[in-house]
Amino acid sequence: MEARENQGGAAPAQRPDEAVSLPVTGMSCAVCARTIERTLLAVPGVAAAGVNYATNRATVKFNPSLVSVPDLVEAVKGVGYDVLPVTAGQQADDTAIDTAEQRVHEAEYRRLRLKLVVAVALASPIMAIGMAHLEFPGVHWVELALALPVVVYSGAQFYRGAWASLRHRNADMNTLIAVGTGAAFAYSVAATIAPPVVAHASPGMPHVAPAVYYEVSTAIIALVLLGRLLEARARGRTSEAIRRLLDLQPRSARVIRDGVEIDVPAAQVLADDEVVVRPGERIPVDGEVVQGTSAVDESMLTGESLPVDKSPGAMVVGGSVNTTGGFHFRATRVGREMTLQQIIRMVREAQAGRAPIARLADVVSGYFTPAVVSIAILTFVVWFDVLPPGARLATALVNFVAVLIIACPCAMGLATPTAILVATGKGAEKGILIRGGETLERAGAITTVVLDKTGTITRGQPDVTDVVAVGADDREVLRLAASAERASEHPLAQAIVQAAEARGLVLDEARSFEAFPGRGLVAEVGGRRVVIGNEQLMRDQGVATEGVQAQAASLARAARTVMYVAASVGESPAPAVVVGLLGLADTSRPESAAALRRMKALGLEVVMITGDNEATAQAIAREVAPDGEIGRVIAGVLPDRKAAEVRALQERGRVVAMVGDGINDAPALAQADVGIAVGSGTDIAIEAADITLMRTDLGGVVDAIALSTRTMRVIRQNLFWAFAYNVLGIPIAAGALYPWTGWLLSPMIAAAAMSFSSVSVLTNSLRLRR
Repeated sequence: MEARENQGGAAPAQRPDEAVSLPVTGMSCAVCARTIERTLLAVPGVAAAGVNYATNRATVKFNPSLVSVPDLVEAVKGVGYDVLPVTAGQQADDTAIDTAEQRVHEAEYRRLRLKLVVAVALASPIMAIGMAHLEFPGVHWVELALALPVVVYSGAQFYRGAWASLRHRNADMNTLIAVGTGAAFAYSVAATIAPPVVAHASPGMPHVAPAVYYEVSTAIIALVLLGRLLEARARGRTSEAIRRLLDLQPRSARVIRDGVEIDVPAAQVLADDEVVVRPGERIPVDGEVVQGTSAVDESMLTGESLPVDKSPGAMVVGGSVNTTGGFHFRATRVGREMTLQQIIRMVREAQAGRAPIARLADVVSGYFTPAVVSIAILTFVVWFDVLPPGARLATALVNFVAVLIIACPCAMGLATPTAILVATGKGAEKGILIRGGETLERAGAITTVVLDKTGTITRGQPDVTDVVAVGADDREVLRLAASAERASEHPLAQAIVQAAEARGLVLDEARSFEAFPGRGLVAEVGGRRVVIGNEQLMRDQGVATEGVQAQAASLARAARTVMYVAASVGESPAPAVVVGLLGLADTSRPESAAALRRMKALGLEVVMITGDNEATAQAIAREVAPDGEIGRVIAGVLPDRKAAEVRALQERGRVVAMVGDGINDAPALAQADVGIAVGSGTDIAIEAADITLMRTDLGGVVDAIALSTRTMRVIRQNLFWAFAYNVLGIPIAAGALYPWTGWLLSPMIAAAAMSFSSVSVLTNSLRLRR
């Protein structure tokens, strides 16, 4: 959310500023949000404040030495709104507050529904009497009796809201509705109780019974309530993402304490507790598997549909589902530190965000209501002045009411936040965490994507890509190498062992193991002396390599790390000869090529940046982008130069997204217009990024950009229709078309149009859920 800096002078902070998110109840339009915002900014000690009408949240940054959370709550209550209980330093229990907010929302929905039922039940016969022009003794008294409960009960919230605004010298949607319906009702009551007085107010027709407009006031209240009911239902749907995420955490967990297996509430699981998970159960907290194997469905957190195999040493995430075997794990992150809770917090903060494009609607809505009241008064004066005496009072009043009702700026207030609410929630479901509206707007304008190679385009770990046998079987070459490397912890050694195990090879025990750092090792395998390493080690061990130089050079040109494998013909200490070569490389992710094609289809310029040498970088680029999807390769780049390369692109007018996963990517992620961290990356990279992908699939980058582009398109559509609606609606309601067409806009039609304009904006935003 855009924070608005307090312009007033504040005392020097004695303690660091704190932030709190206040769940506000009672807001009915965007002007309410601005009223609360201005009120909070006027409180001494408040550094910044922003209020989001769509989420009913007020985010406040304040100096705790000068003001407390209860003071902030009292300030909000002082202007006629209420706040659910919270504590400083963010909420103590986000789940409890979300639950309380949901209860308040459901209770408000039920109240609105009851008020609507009463309004429709009583307004319907009034409408029937008016439309049928029924005349019988006491007809107006019957209409008054029917209208009174509608105005006093169903419409009471509008009048209370208008009075609260008036007391604080503000005007909002409630003001427009209350003045419009109140004027029509008051006129009708006067015409019912003292018809001669009203009749004499129209010179020239003192003996004609004045018309009443009970159907106008009651129908408007019913239609506005219908619009608010539909709006409340649609806004509830926009918040489903948070609720679904909250539902992912189970209520209880099974832990082992003092050797006894017991059930405890999930919130009471402690770090280092041993937790037991059975097939089909949700994992309660984050942890590390210590016993058992299984496959875990992490789709609601990462967007990946396939279960992930878990064995001792693997990490599990709270909220994911154990699908097959049972296992035990040690709790590592609990409570607010859980990955799921961090995601929920990030999504909530994003949904509270306000895109820069919203500033126009923000400014307009702040001045809109006073301007509308002025236009409505002018409309009344003009019509009262130009019409003949017998019709001017009634017609001027009807047009006055129509202008007030049709001009409510709710649609403008909902245009941006509802789209951000839906988009960030949908992104979270797909494993794409977006920090807020400003990020969405910037991401929608991206022209250049800079991709770090290692861990982003590639897996970030070596694999055996080539086995070249020289006078031996390639399986035997790999078996000898893996047997010798089993005792080594070097990443290349582990890659060789994993390749052998993947082929089902049976490995021997290595003896007389001797490592040569930076070169390789020598070991005894099955009685044979085995030497494995680079060319330097071969020379040092007296192994001739002339016969395989051509094959080694070919592997090197293909950006492979070349490992020579030599073994004695007989038992050690017979001399070793080269029996084969191994080529290892950091291979590309299988989905990278498809993602790059999608980027090209979107018209994005793609740049690959890496600290590797030019040959390796070009080889990877040719492998994943054979059709030239990568337009430029920058190799041999140190971390500080990565940020400089991003800055150079920006200076050329490009809107740059940087995609990376490592600590050395953090400066570039921060420099870019939009930093995107892949989920397999470090916490530092994720912290520096604007968008975090919970999965390692590079396609998530394209999904994030596409979602941002669609969101901005929806926001522009919402704002266009909201502005166009008011720009066109107000003149029509004022009677601008009457001289040419004879058309006057009924206040009831104006009320229906006003209500459904807000619903249309919400419905348009909900399209993003698809």
